[in-house]
Amino acid sequence: MTLDQIFADLRRQGTTVRHAETGSWAAEVLRERISAGQLVPGTKLSEEPLCDLLGVSRNTLREAFATLAIEHMVARIPNRGVFVARPTADDIREIYRVRRFLEPAALLWSTSPTTDALHAAIERARQARSRGSVADMAGANQDFHAGVVALAGSEGLSRQMAQVLAEMRLVFHSMVADPLFHAPYVDENAGILERFEAGEHSEAAALMVEYLERAERQLLEAHARA
Repeated sequence: MTLDQIFADLRRQGTTVRHAETGSWAAEVLRERISAGQLVPGTKLSEEPLCDLLGVSRNTLREAFATLAIEHMVARIPNRGVFVARPTADDIREIYRVRRFLEPAALLWSTSPTTDALHAAIERARQARSRGSVADMAGANQDFHAGVVALAGSEGLSRQMAQVLAEMRLVFHSMVADPLFHAPYVDENAGILERFEAGEHSEAAALMVEYLERAERQLLEAHARA
């Protein structure tokens, strides 16, 4: 999908493009497209067409790029321009370092007993697995993990998790197209949720730690082979 097609799609969905927006708004629009998998790793983000499509100035777009670079969503390559980032092995380690703090803690210290969103994510993942849709399975699994952090009842932690999961999208696009990576985790998510709903929060958290450590190892091995 080209940049023109992506932003034409945004307009059809009713997204208003205005000239007076801030860099944070432009960063959010680009972040959403990256998170949705429409801007894949290695995509060049050329300033002139993006300024026209978003209706912002070059300074505003550069402000957005600076924000996304801090988040490891884009990378500026000297004399070449700005590109959607390709995660490194160190990026993967940092992503999972953060996840090992956020997700087990949310299971341990949950302030919300509402788990409907987690059940819905598991069901979507199972349906995607039955259809053989790797992208939908990965997306549903990510929704599950976002829902786990939401159990903490903190908007700040949920925002941080949203950024982490956006970076995970880049990891998946770069290295993981194999349904055998995602499929086993669907049932493991269900097992973690079962322990949590039974009031076994420590056991659920311990399962999540082991789950994340194994996923990190698999991704680092895939990265080494790439």
